[in-house]
Amino acid sequence: MPIVDHLSVGVPDIAAARKFYDPVMEAVGAKCLVATDSLAAYGTERVELIVILPFDGRAPTGGNGTHIALVAGSADAVNAAYEAALAHGGSDEGAPGPRPAYPIPDVYTGYVRDPFGNKLEMIHNGFSRQ
Repeated sequence: MPIVDHLSVGVPDIAAARKFYDPVMEAVGAKCLVATDSLAAYGTERVELIVILPFDGRAPTGGNGTHIALVAGSADAVNAAYEAALAHGGSDEGAPGPRPAYPIPDVYTGYVRDPFGNKLEMIHNGFSRQ
């Protein structure tokens, strides 16, 4: 059984968030499984990542050192998700490539910020392969 039920990131506008997240998630093989006026939930077979309006009504923030790592099936999928992110309002936080500093071999990742400041990593051969 997984130890994480789902992860959430705060956004100020669900429609704007979907313009970014729908193509990025598609590039890593996921899709929007549930959408309401206050959230959009993504996954493959179950909800794993939710973009959501903060419940308290205050502005969403991204934490320093906090990021969400999305599993990509190949280096090409990392590249595609990274390019989709940049094409839909995201910004570069580390171009796709090998990451020899990781404690496991053959890791290939790319980092972006979504248009709302949340940091995402697209990763191939990450910890989930273990």
